[in-house]
Amino acid sequence: MSAHAQDPVETARVSFATTHWSVVLSASERVSPEAAEALEKLCRAYWPPLYAFLRRQGQSAHDAKDIVQGFFERFLAKDYLREVSPDKGRFRSFLLASLRHYTANLRRDARTERRGGLLIHLDIDEPGMIARCEAALQTDHRPEVVFDRVWAETVMDTAARQLRDDYFNDGKAKHYETIRLWLASEPRPGEYAAVAQSLDMSEGAVAVAVHRLRQRFRQLIRAQVAHTVQSPAEVEDEMRYLLEVLTAA
Repeated sequence: MSAHAQDPVETARVSFATTHWSVVLSASERVSPEAAEALEKLCRAYWPPLYAFLRRQGQSAHDAKDIVQGFFERFLAKDYLREVSPDKGRFRSFLLASLRHYTANLRRDARTERRGGLLIHLDIDEPGMIARCEAALQTDHRPEVVFDRVWAETVMDTAARQLRDDYFNDGKAKHYETIRLWLASEPRPGEYAAVAQSLDMSEGAVAVAVHRLRQRFRQLIRAQVAHTVQSPAEVEDEMRYLLEVLTAA
């Protein structure tokens, strides 16, 4: 794929100015359509951690879904962008702080007349997402820890979906389906040789293909992380933190 030939560091530098959170942070006092659209994309992508956070706080699945949906509706309708400034940090932190504020005032907000219709629809009933959230609840971790873990899993899942789409769009669906099991695990002796013939490739070519698959996955994870931080300098720190969260017991 063409993306494999690109320098991921240079690509990140070139594209960073237009990633979602940097667009939101660069919004002036008057909310721009671009910033509003960028914030909506982030909200649509990263609702699962908020759902998991609410569930860990004791909300039922039904109530957590309703609260998340209502939160994002009010989040956008009340022009939260006006409260965003460069010192807000990562989108992950800003989003959780905003949810805390919303839930703390939920009763008051419920009595406030809501203007307009639903501004954003979240696929909160998507089975895979809900399953990951519920799995994260099978621990005794604090709500904040559950939030971070589901956030990290959401980043990984989004990158994995994009990876699959890239291969399928390039007409390499068979290659992807055959080698994807080695995305996060090492091959056992003889496994590359066993699939080489079915792919009409040499064993060495299969090894190269797996290397490229992993490389592309890392690039996509980095791109997802870049969407949620302020500057390229923060990407590495966030990548390390997400890895720590995913590997923690």
